[in-house]
Amino acid sequence: MNADQMKGKWKQMKGSVKERWGKLTDDDLDVIDGQTEQLVGKIQERYGIAREAAQKQFDEWSASQRQQDDMHEKRQHEEVQERRKAG
Repeated sequence: MNADQMKGKWKQMKGSVKERWGKLTDDDLDVIDGQTEQLVGKIQERYGIAREAAQKQFDEWSASQRQQDDMHEKRQHEEVQERRKAG
């Protein structure tokens, strides 16, 4: 997920971020405001890990988010196709 996508979907993603990194506070999430570098920095800070480890966690989480988005879009497309066939 690129920085623009994350910024645009931030309100939707906050819950998933909070679920994955429970030590992040609501204030942290407000400061992060969809900025990838801010999120990685806050993960590093709150969990006391190296920047590279925080980046790796973010990259893995981001990849899983992309997969979920792709599956959701595929299901929506299939539903539209089914409605067209039925109608």
